[in-house]
Amino acid sequence: MSALIDVENLTLQFRTDEGLITAVEDVSFSLRKGEVMGLVGESGSGKSVTAKSLMHLNARNAVYSPESKITLHVEDREVDVLSLKTPRELKVVRGGAISMIFQEPMASFAPAITIGKQMVEQLQLHSEMSKAKAKEISVEMLDRVGISDAARRFDQYAFELSGGMRQRAMIAMALSTKPALLIADEPTTALDVTIQAQVIDLMKDLVTEFQMGIVFITHDLGVVAQTCDRVNVMYLGRLIEEGPVREVIRNPKHPYTQGLIAALPKLDDLDQPLTPVPGDIPSPLERPSGCVFNTRCSQIVGQECTQQIPQESRVEGDHSVACHIYKEAAE
Repeated sequence: MSALIDVENLTLQFRTDEGLITAVEDVSFSLRKGEVMGLVGESGSGKSVTAKSLMHLNARNAVYSPESKITLHVEDREVDVLSLKTPRELKVVRGGAISMIFQEPMASFAPAITIGKQMVEQLQLHSEMSKAKAKEISVEMLDRVGISDAARRFDQYAFELSGGMRQRAMIAMALSTKPALLIADEPTTALDVTIQAQVIDLMKDLVTEFQMGIVFITHDLGVVAQTCDRVNVMYLGRLIEEGPVREVIRNPKHPYTQGLIAALPKLDDLDQPLTPVPGDIPSPLERPSGCVFNTRCSQIVGQECTQQIPQESRVEGDHSVACHIYKEAAE
């Protein structure tokens, strides 16, 4: 399967009163057409910032390093995403070839415009379809994501819908343009388990039907296990482990990934206490030297953990990890 998007050496800092703050550091990955990639990590790991970079959507104080490169492969051409500047140029990655489901639906809809009008407007912005056809597609998509009486909801405002319904309406809006790449930032957080399953099934159907690629950002490893083909684990702006989802979950290599999985409740032993990852994620203003996880790691192997940034090591097949424990395997 051919590549849909390539991210190479992505380093992103934000210009603030305290100076430049590093949010993402030297991140590289590829996503193929028809592939679902999970992006996992605690809050503050840089997941959303990385995803917004794919649409050149970060705030104006964002500074990309000269080595950073994001290449979108669409319609037999390559688009250098970070070189796009004008609104006209950016249309290809903002609602065109790429759509994004944002984490907070209330902040993503205009409160004084109906849900339907916003859906129709974005469809007409990125295609030449008539208003009637755009309405037909919008109502159909609202129905497909589990919104009852979709034709009536089409004419309502965001504040008239419940939180879960707003989330589903935003998912419908993102999917209605049938993008080549869908970025889903915690898309099922506000949904109950039945609607969550419905939305996940819808995404799987669209992947099969349109060979759409999906970047799925979540804290829920259960959702990752049933939705994604591959998983990338992030910590404090760096990719620390990646590979096929079943391989990473069944055989985690990085101490952080092992900690995330150990923190999950065990359904076969409900009396077993939860074991969270010790400590807290450091502030971006106080990034540790060496391995960014060394302040919380229980498997420190020597001074290199605090002084040297670990290089990626391939441990088995497509499964790789950035940890000094596996330094000998890489060599």
